[in-house]
Amino acid sequence: MRIGIDLGGTKIEGIVLADEGKVTEKLRVDTPAESYSETVKAVCDVIKNLQTTNQFSVGIGTPGALSLPRELMKNSNSVCLNGQPLKKDIESSLGYEIRIENDANCFALSEAHYGIASSSKTVFGVILGTGCGGGVVVDKKLLTGPNSIAGEWGHNSIPTSVRELIKEDRECYCGRPNCNETVLSGRGLQQTYAELTGNESSPIEIVGSAQSGDMDAKNCIDIYAKQLARCLSTIINIIDPHMIVLGGGLSNISALYELVPHHLEGHVFSDVIQTKIAPPTFGDASGALGAACLWDAS
Repeated sequence: MRIGIDLGGTKIEGIVLADEGKVTEKLRVDTPAESYSETVKAVCDVIKNLQTTNQFSVGIGTPGALSLPRELMKNSNSVCLNGQPLKKDIESSLGYEIRIENDANCFALSEAHYGIASSSKTVFGVILGTGCGGGVVVDKKLLTGPNSIAGEWGHNSIPTSVRELIKEDRECYCGRPNCNETVLSGRGLQQTYAELTGNESSPIEIVGSAQSGDMDAKNCIDIYAKQLARCLSTIINIIDPHMIVLGGGLSNISALYELVPHHLEGHVFSDVIQTKIAPPTFGDASGALGAACLWDAS
């Protein structure tokens, strides 16, 4: 039995996971996102409420990652966490060791252990939502690296063939221009639609309009699929995963699973592309589930 915690910007979700992969208990509370100390307390309270007399191991998925060797948080869009010793502070409050990983890594783990990629040797898990993240799992083991950034393709530069699909350079919040995130996030989809039409529309509205037959919206989704395929082609050319699982809000665009494999052609260095592009099994429940798997992943 293991406890998994998904520490998000708006909610903290905790689960108890049985060895066979069944969730036996679940608890969700709001995240006090403006206060670091209150966030630590809220996480610890959830864990304590889920613990029993037989102490369960605890894994936590968070935005951002630990900066080693000092174990301070970095790269988190929940900005109150950045520069803070989150792992150490939670361990100090609880009195025992925990494990922390980036939420995209936890997503990839959940799908590789219990989800659609459970029979795949090498898995790349993608988050397409407010931001653009990723995680790599090989033989159900998480690949992290010495900088704790393995899979962080969202802040690689877009390929030249993607730059040709946008009208002007896009500034990323990280300070660099034309990161993958600037075209593949929800904000990126909105900006592409605005370039095409001159109008503002939310990702949900764009997808709905495309499903209703609006040609501008359908064209926007097709351009997004081309952008996604060309960015993913660099991942396939480097790590050659058996399966890529899409997660985050934009993974709900059903057309992507037909369009992206088609648009990969000509951009992957192979005559036949065996990598499968798949939707997630667990949706927004994947973070806590994958966090619990951290004790199986090393």
